[in-house]
Amino acid sequence: MNVHKMFESRGSRRALMVTAMLAGIVMLTGCESQADTQAGAEQGPPPPQVSVAQVLVEDVELWDAFTGRIEAVETVDLRPRVSGYIESVNYTEGEKVEKGDVLFVIDPRPYRAELERAEAELQRARARAELARSEAARAEALGQSRSISREELDQRRSAAATAAADILAAQAIAETARLNMEFTEVRAPIAGRAGRALVTAGNLVSEATPLTSIVALDRVHVHFHSDERAYLHYDALARNGGQFSLRDGGVPVRVGLASDEDYPYRGVVDFIDNRLDADTGTILTRAVLDNGEGRFAPGMYARVQLLAGSAEGTLLIDDKAVLTDQDRKYVYVVDEGRAMRRDVELGRMVDGLRVVTAGLEPSDQVVVNGAQRIFFPGMPVAAESVDMRGSGAATGEYAAVR
Repeated sequence: MNVHKMFESRGSRRALMVTAMLAGIVMLTGCESQADTQAGAEQGPPPPQVSVAQVLVEDVELWDAFTGRIEAVETVDLRPRVSGYIESVNYTEGEKVEKGDVLFVIDPRPYRAELERAEAELQRARARAELARSEAARAEALGQSRSISREELDQRRSAAATAAADILAAQAIAETARLNMEFTEVRAPIAGRAGRALVTAGNLVSEATPLTSIVALDRVHVHFHSDERAYLHYDALARNGGQFSLRDGGVPVRVGLASDEDYPYRGVVDFIDNRLDADTGTILTRAVLDNGEGRFAPGMYARVQLLAGSAEGTLLIDDKAVLTDQDRKYVYVVDEGRAMRRDVELGRMVDGLRVVTAGLEPSDQVVVNGAQRIFFPGMPVAAESVDMRGSGAATGEYAAVR
């Protein structure tokens, strides 16, 4: 018996057995891995996280938005009433002045001399008139005794009347000279803020020479143009017995400046033009604002909201929740853990929230954050409730909640 061959045969069988065991282990491992993969595929990814908020229902005031400019209620371009050389400038440019303050002084010496001459002429006329009256009185006495002719009596009467008229003429000339003397002091006709001095001391000025400008500051106007559609809307409200009538004035406005995010200033409409501009299709409207703090300056850009009406039980949602499908607007609402599409009709902005006129119910939970994770209607979602107004809504420009 060949012992060496016997041992080789036994080693080959053992190697075959080990190989078979290893192959079985690999097959079992592969099956378990395939089973795990199939189980994972059946389980699927977790539902996406979204934030939902309940639709708000509130009574709101509706506002139309416009752009305008701040203008002074009173503006004066100051000019002298007499000509002459500027003797002094008596105010600080850009400062507030009161009515009656002397801002410029024109050399008064020529006008003082003219005033003195006119007053002297007035005294001379009065003396002549006194003499004429005395002569006329003597002539009347002589006429009664017929010691003077009728012609001479008439001459004395005429001389007295002429002398009286000369007094009136001299008084008028003296008054004119007195006014010219007063006009050498150029005074502020209104209280307000004075602009820069356009002339300095030593310059010759006339009645046509601009000196400076003054704008009143206690109140200001804001001018804005509303389109024809808005005008017809307000006119219809007034005709139907509504509380808004631009013609009657008193319609509230809210104003914000370029640095304001909201509309912190209040005013009322006090004027609307009598016709629409045919070129632009707009009509000028004016509101008045209090400016006791001096916050407004003429020429400032202003954002204006004009009260357009009110609505009760208005549905409001965050504008970020609104999605677009071609010409349709829609939102997702969460119902029993699934995101369902709702087509909606929208209105204006209300204090950062969008008015919904159709398509939603007050009890709906609207997806306001995470809508981009929803790939098809009916998709399961993990919803987290948030407040509609605290979901990151921006400040609106078209209406405000009452």
